[in-house]
Amino acid sequence: FTLTAQFKSFICLVKLPFLLCDYLYAYILTLQSCFLRHARSRNYVSESDVCKLESVPLDFGDYHPLKPITVTESKTKKMSRKGSTSSTSSSSSSSMMDPLSSVLDGTDPLSLFAAAADPVITTATMDNTRKKRDKDDSSAVGSDFEPWSSKRGEILARYTTTEKLSINLYMGSEKGKATATGSAVSEKVRTRLEELDDLEEGSQKELLNLTQQDYMNRIEELNQSLKDAWSSDQKVKALKIVIQCSKLLSDTTVIQFYPSKFVLITDILDTFGKLVYERILSMCMDNRVSLSDNFSPENVNDTAKETCLNWFFKIASIRELIPRFYVEAAILKCNKFLSKTGISECLPRLTSMIRGIGDPLVAVFARAYLCRVGMEVAPQLKESLNKNFFDFLLTFKQIHGDTVQNQLIVQCVEIPLYLTLYSPAIDWILQCIAYRAPEVLLTEMMERCKKLGNNALLLNSVMSAFRAEFIAARSMDFICMIKECDESGFPKHLLFRSLGLNLALADPPENDRLQILNEAWKVITKLKNPQDYINCAEVWVEYTCRHFKKREVNTVLADIIKHMTPDRAFEDAYPQLQSIIQKVITYIYDFSLLFSVEKFLPFLDMFQKENVRVEVCKCIMESFIKHQQESTKDPVILNALLHICKTMHDSVNALTLEDEKRMLAALINGFIKMVSFGRDFEQQLSFYVEARSMFCNLEPVLVQLIHSVNQLAMETRKVMKGNHSRKTAAFVRACVAFCFITIPSLSSIFTRLNLYLHSGQVALANQCLSQADAFFKAAVSLVPEVPKMISIDGKMRPSDAFLLEFLCNFFSTLLVVPDHPEQGVLFLVRGLLNVIQDYTWEDNSDDKVRIYTNVLHLLSAMTQETYIYHVDKVDSNDTLYGGDSKFLAEINKLCETVIAQILDHLKTLGKEETLKRQSQLALYLFNTILAHGDLRNNKLNQLSVNLWNLAQKHGFADTKTMVKTLEYIRRRSKQPEMSHFADLALRLPLQSRT
Repeated sequence: FTLTAQFKSFICLVKLPFLLCDYLYAYILTLQSCFLRHARSRNYVSESDVCKLESVPLDFGDYHPLKPITVTESKTKKMSRKGSTSSTSSSSSSSMMDPLSSVLDGTDPLSLFAAAADPVITTATMDNTRKKRDKDDSSAVGSDFEPWSSKRGEILARYTTTEKLSINLYMGSEKGKATATGSAVSEKVRTRLEELDDLEEGSQKELLNLTQQDYMNRIEELNQSLKDAWSSDQKVKALKIVIQCSKLLSDTTVIQFYPSKFVLITDILDTFGKLVYERILSMCMDNRVSLSDNFSPENVNDTAKETCLNWFFKIASIRELIPRFYVEAAILKCNKFLSKTGISECLPRLTSMIRGIGDPLVAVFARAYLCRVGMEVAPQLKESLNKNFFDFLLTFKQIHGDTVQNQLIVQCVEIPLYLTLYSPAIDWILQCIAYRAPEVLLTEMMERCKKLGNNALLLNSVMSAFRAEFIAARSMDFICMIKECDESGFPKHLLFRSLGLNLALADPPENDRLQILNEAWKVITKLKNPQDYINCAEVWVEYTCRHFKKREVNTVLADIIKHMTPDRAFEDAYPQLQSIIQKVITYIYDFSLLFSVEKFLPFLDMFQKENVRVEVCKCIMESFIKHQQESTKDPVILNALLHICKTMHDSVNALTLEDEKRMLAALINGFIKMVSFGRDFEQQLSFYVEARSMFCNLEPVLVQLIHSVNQLAMETRKVMKGNHSRKTAAFVRACVAFCFITIPSLSSIFTRLNLYLHSGQVALANQCLSQADAFFKAAVSLVPEVPKMISIDGKMRPSDAFLLEFLCNFFSTLLVVPDHPEQGVLFLVRGLLNVIQDYTWEDNSDDKVRIYTNVLHLLSAMTQETYIYHVDKVDSNDTLYGGDSKFLAEINKLCETVIAQILDHLKTLGKEETLKRQSQLALYLFNTILAHGDLRNNKLNQLSVNLWNLAQKHGFADTKTMVKTLEYIRRRSKQPEMSHFADLALRLPLQSRT
């Protein structure tokens, strides 16, 4: 038999294993040279027309894919247990049928489950809704009400002390912890009364000389002890702990720490109140059914009511006023279990109890706690809260009485500092009263505050708590009140600061705006303390920027520089200065106007600390990128922003994190993209050259500059419509030179490769052929330096896939690159093939063969009379050689070399562990011949059959892929000039894996 006959006999024996030996590869090698001589002649235009989708007119009617979706709501009226039909009623704004509803026949499966569920089991889940109920209760006041939790951290941070503190710790008692099983109720009562008395009979230990942190740790221990006692069913011990903590609120020996102490102690009281409420609520469960959210006392069982009353009776037996008040206020919510009017009756009584507290500071914080609890449990009962505040006004004069003055002398506390201790409590009381209050009430409160002497403290709290719109509308009235305040008490600059905070949120009457600024700044500019000055100036800068133009803003900035420069006071005020910059660029985002403010850049000079200076520069650049809509060439803007970008760039050092570098580079790149000199391309290139010298340490910026210069070259080509003059040709060559010089300074090798390729394409498009050859040669010479592993997002990855992608793009470009007259035929392709051959590939990688197969695609395209694409005004090899036989012979030699390499590699994959890779590569080469070869040639046809069989030889070919490939061949056989595919299909058997 001939070899061909032997192949046919092998193909017929489908169930026998293939016995191909080395002569199979030898035979394939004898067929390889026919590939290029019989490359299929391509008519790219007709092939493109065949591949186009057929356009079919569609009548959508009312349907449109962007039309809003209408959800159809289905309500189940009746349901049978065994699949009987159910009648439904649906309402919809559209006649469209919901596909889900149509499948479910209008019934919602979740509704079916809910309807079929046992009502007792369903309602038993109400026990898990306790957290939701608590959340709903607390949110009854609305989301626009600032909660106490948001103020807690600020108070703890502001009111601190370095003095030593003391605390009384509960030591516990062994009495009453265990009772006999048969003990009578009277014995239990007697025991509990004894325990309560025990607290006042020396069961405490006083800890002295505690630091502030030690004190806070002890309070936290008490909080945990409360929870532990409650969980171990020691309710009396828990009550003792709460009483003991409440007593601490009567102690003002370290008066400047009192607001923070109040925060810590009331946290414990809140925990206690929640535990008691949840305990009684759990006793209301009947058959696993919990109370609804809006339950009435009639729904509460007798056991729960008795327990609730017991708690109130225990608290009523507390002898001291302050702990009795605080503990009862903590469980105020429990009155809901007893009567509908319980809370409304208790609030006035508790308000009156506060009148018995002699210390005005202790009393005002007690009023604040009552307001806090009242807003949580009964926000609608505003009358009691108003009465609470008016009671405070009646006792306001105590603050300036002799008792307080003597106490301050003993503790060496100045009156201004003492008055600031009242602010958290008064602010909170006024916030609760002013929440959604009518203007009539607010006006009445304001008038009452006016009538009091030394009312600066109240005035400050009014401005902090009342609505900003109310304050802004009466700005001049408040300024008059501030002027009348006594300077020796509450500092006036704090009052102006509070006013400024309101005016930043709401606008005053337009006619008063300038007068308001003048009156405020008269006071602010006279401040001698730089910290007081900058705290006020920071607030009023926003008002100035919001309502005035650059002249007023410049005046304010100049005054700030004047106050903060002496003795380098600005070094202690960087946060405030940063805030001022942020406010200025928020309102003045026209940068041509911003940089025309004379004192803006000198203001930036005050940021001498590098990290702060860089943050400010980043802030300015972010604003520029966000608000600058059009490109600019304004020299003032360019010089200022170049200086700012240079500051950011110079901050980069060896310790700078990569994320920080990326952020800085992104900001600088955003600026570079916004610079445009229009048709003045030479000036644009000069800017890029200057930028390259300034930002050489940030690689992403250099990459952006290269892309920008390439874009500049293409814009020049577009303006000249591809016909360069001598001047524009020289300019384009200058752009190309810029890129060629800059690329080698980059560290990422794949970035360099891609930029060489991209810049070479730009040079080729601008008819700079020798420059394009230089770029492509540089890319070819760089390929051997590609490492086996590269770092991507901090992880090492193999580089083969990236190299394969680059080379495929490179091959696509090389098709249109004309040969150099002095370098020989296909000198770039030959050089690249030599580099690929010498490159050290991984042993388990087939990328080299895949690259060679893509080279066959390139060589096949080069044999066509007309290439599939061209570069305008550049003659490719199809025009230069005109299908010359010597040129085709050179291509044929390259093809023989490439295929020999592919088949040698296939032969090396004959081992058992590499048979799957052999199958995949054989099919890959088969598809290449199918797409690019002329299969009417018998030898080429036989080569494709042999590769098909080799792909299936050991059963590793994917059956679905083989079937689809065969179906494709059969479809192609029905096209004109493709009838020979039918014979090929008959020679390609499908073999099972077995």
